[in-house]
Amino acid sequence: MTEKKDIRLEELEEKIGYQFHDWKLLKLAMTHSSYANDMRKGKRENNERLEFLGDAVLELTSSETLFHRYREKSEGELTRIRASLVCEPTLAACAREIELGSYLYLSHGEERTGGRERDSVTSDAFEALIGAIYLDGGYEEAKAFVQKFVLNDIENKHLFYDSKTILQEIVQKDFGERVEYATINEYGPDHDKHFEVEARFHGRIIGTGEGRTKKRAEQQAAYEAILRLRQNGLQKEQ
Repeated sequence: MTEKKDIRLEELEEKIGYQFHDWKLLKLAMTHSSYANDMRKGKRENNERLEFLGDAVLELTSSETLFHRYREKSEGELTRIRASLVCEPTLAACAREIELGSYLYLSHGEERTGGRERDSVTSDAFEALIGAIYLDGGYEEAKAFVQKFVLNDIENKHLFYDSKTILQEIVQKDFGERVEYATINEYGPDHDKHFEVEARFHGRIIGTGEGRTKKRAEQQAAYEAILRLRQNGLQKEQ
């Protein structure tokens, strides 16, 4: 009996603007190892191998694009920008833009513990999706997907990735002092913690952030602070 295509996969194809010739590659890309284990499928019937391939395709396509787009930048600068684009937080953010978590095949246990929203799960699936497109349509199709969903906002993605460092450099240059971060709220069960953080300068709140880790929340707070500083500057209270 021929397996029918899941209507959710058709919805995902429409969302990303790519229709698979072999839709089973797409299903495999969306299959988490927990689901494969629950369904007693083979050890390779999950998205881990596609993730491995997609990671390599992502690095190549982003490297090629950055090489041509930023002709004035050194190898070290290009490496830092690429790192900000292919890291887990950035890819998880890209996955959220297309609601990738809602299309994943997860075990009941993984779903109950927040797997659809977990950055490690969604970023891996995003890379697996790149690998699946590469196998199904070739390099140019995979490159087009990466450019559309990853390389569409390079400057802001890089800024967010390195926001704490950039904010500290701004404050250090102008005032010779440090930004402080304070956790103001922490909630949720151990497997699904959320943190709310404030970035402070001289006792004033200059940015706020929320995330599943303190580091992520601090990055968000620093990013918000930088955006505010670009608009209004920063004055040291007397």
